[in-house]
Amino acid sequence: MSTIAAISTAPGIGGIGIIRMSGKECFDILDKFFVPVNDTEKKGYTIKYGKIVDGSEIIDEVLVSFFVQPKSYTTENMCEINSHGGMIVMRQILDLCLKNGAELAEPGEFTKRAFLNGRIDLTQAEAVIDVINSKTDKEARASMNQLEGVLSEKISEIRRDLISGMADIEVTIDYPEYDVEEMTNSQILELLKRNKVRLEKLERSFTNGKILRDGVKTAIIGRPNAGKSSLLNLLLNEERAIVTEIEGTTRDTIEEFISLDGIPFKIIDTAGIRDTEDTVERIGVQKAIEIAKKSDLVIAIFDISKRITDEDRKILDILSDKNAIIVLNKTDIMSACPDEVIFKEINKKIIKISAKTQDGVDELLSNMVKMVSNEDIKADGELLVINVRHKGLIAKAKDALQKAIDTINSGMPIDVIAIYMKDILEELGKITGESVTDDIISEIFSKFCLGK
Repeated sequence: MSTIAAISTAPGIGGIGIIRMSGKECFDILDKFFVPVNDTEKKGYTIKYGKIVDGSEIIDEVLVSFFVQPKSYTTENMCEINSHGGMIVMRQILDLCLKNGAELAEPGEFTKRAFLNGRIDLTQAEAVIDVINSKTDKEARASMNQLEGVLSEKISEIRRDLISGMADIEVTIDYPEYDVEEMTNSQILELLKRNKVRLEKLERSFTNGKILRDGVKTAIIGRPNAGKSSLLNLLLNEERAIVTEIEGTTRDTIEEFISLDGIPFKIIDTAGIRDTEDTVERIGVQKAIEIAKKSDLVIAIFDISKRITDEDRKILDILSDKNAIIVLNKTDIMSACPDEVIFKEINKKIIKISAKTQDGVDELLSNMVKMVSNEDIKADGELLVINVRHKGLIAKAKDALQKAIDTINSGMPIDVIAIYMKDILEELGKITGESVTDDIISEIFSKFCLGK
């Protein structure tokens, strides 16, 4: 493999920038422009102070970390040049790496080499980008569990169990003339059912994993001037949305993330729902209704200083089959709601607030967490499947496993069962990388940032 180089820190100005290089010629290339102050011997896990030079010109003072193969991130010779964090100086150092024999790394190529060289499996490689993109502490812990190999071990346990059973089946198929104890149908069935339970547990965990990864999609809906944008600003603790007395100010959606008890909520402020002749506003209203129908949680806000209208009733109809909270706003104007009995008929949690004085907002926040939280959303040592690709492959493996069970129950020959068991092993192997194609590998690592 060629020697690769890239800037590993995010674009912008900072105190420190890191240029990473990996490959067989890594140290030889570095020697052409790095002048250490003293000892020139390259030992793993050491840092040397020196200067980056381009001919007689000093580019920067740096610290260089050395990692000697195979004890490095990629298992190759590696170095990390810690420079000052200006974009110009980092680009100059990278250019020196490229000019002296390195190639510019592709997105995720360092992690890809760690996978191809056997230091990590594919689930761990994918966890790297999940750790980087984590939006909450719980998502970061779930990603770290995967990076530590928790999912890999669970999948490996299932594969080892199935491979053991598969070996017995193959012996029965290939050497029926020998006095080999055959694996009975009841034993095979027990093996399959045991691993079906394991796969189902992993599949169920995806629901909570998806919450940690993508957030709880939460739509704020209501009539114009009910207090939607004011509520959004309160939840975000900043003036994100424009708030005026003019109805119809919000015509498109505003989306922001907040974290409550470690659970990310994707808050979506929508256009006020009402009948309107304005073409642009009408599009916004339709979009608000569609978003509410597709959301995980709906916060429907109503102005209790006004009597309920037909438009309010349409909003209540949207909530019928949704995970929803009814918020009665403007308690600073009117403490009692004249139409509260109508809201109670919907059988949803009702919370009274004042977006102006912030009364009741803490109760709303705690109920938002209660609506989506359960004891499974821990990520503290518990495995949560957070990757869509993994979830799809687990589902395929489970389907193949169910077909194997159906085959036994219908009295089919053991050869047919073996076909389905091979399918199960194939799908599980795609998760950890044993049976994944080059195209899938390239697609996965293309989502990484440069330098990782």
